[in-house]
Amino acid sequence: MNVSAATILRVSFGNAERLHAVTADSLHSVADAIERAGKDPQVRVIVIHGDQRSFSAGADLSGQEDPASSATLDAVERLIHAIRDVPRPVVALARGAVAGVGVSIALAADLVLSDEDTYFLLAFTRIGLMPDGGATALVAASIGRARAMRMALLAEKLSARDAYRQGLIAGVYEQCSYDARTAEIIEQLSAGPAAAYAETKRAINAATLDQLDGALDRESTAQVRLLGSNDFAEGVAAFYDKRAAVFRDQPPVQ
Repeated sequence: MNVSAATILRVSFGNAERLHAVTADSLHSVADAIERAGKDPQVRVIVIHGDQRSFSAGADLSGQEDPASSATLDAVERLIHAIRDVPRPVVALARGAVAGVGVSIALAADLVLSDEDTYFLLAFTRIGLMPDGGATALVAASIGRARAMRMALLAEKLSARDAYRQGLIAGVYEQCSYDARTAEIIEQLSAGPAAAYAETKRAINAATLDQLDGALDRESTAQVRLLGSNDFAEGVAAFYDKRAAVFRDQPPVQ
């Protein structure tokens, strides 16, 4: 994880060589930094960023962690709560690939700002999993049930322009102006009324994300079951073999 602190706290997950894929350790480190910032009166704005290639490609499946472990799930849940609850504006500079749980992390922020080359992808079903990190609530709260189902079930890429038009993100800019435009917004927030921002954030989140805690609980319970499934093992194997997965598991009887 990379951190810089002053009036504006900037954090990233590191791991740039793997498109900022997240691990339990990197998620906890970012959550630590955000929770500390919430108690530091000098910090006025929190910025979560990757680089021009990727905000985050989702969970790291490189084998450094047991892919069937719930440790990453627990760490993601902690980070989502930290982003939502911190009494500071949180800006996600979401560029390039925003995939898997990277979508959840970006959408938990108060403002998501992207460039025209950015795309959003809930790729979970491609490896036999379901969206997590609160995505089932965060996406639906922004763009509605029908579009959320399309993203989640079909694992289709959503361009930044379409994401903006549909209300998923707060802004999309041309690459040549991206740094300047986002810097203006961040500076405006850093100079603004911190107390009013905190109350505004709390009220809007209470009105729009009242289903988030329940979604996190449901996702965690179901995802742990899916992480132990044959379909997940097949999905990961197919991912590394660069072939289409053959899924055979059946849903449990209700």
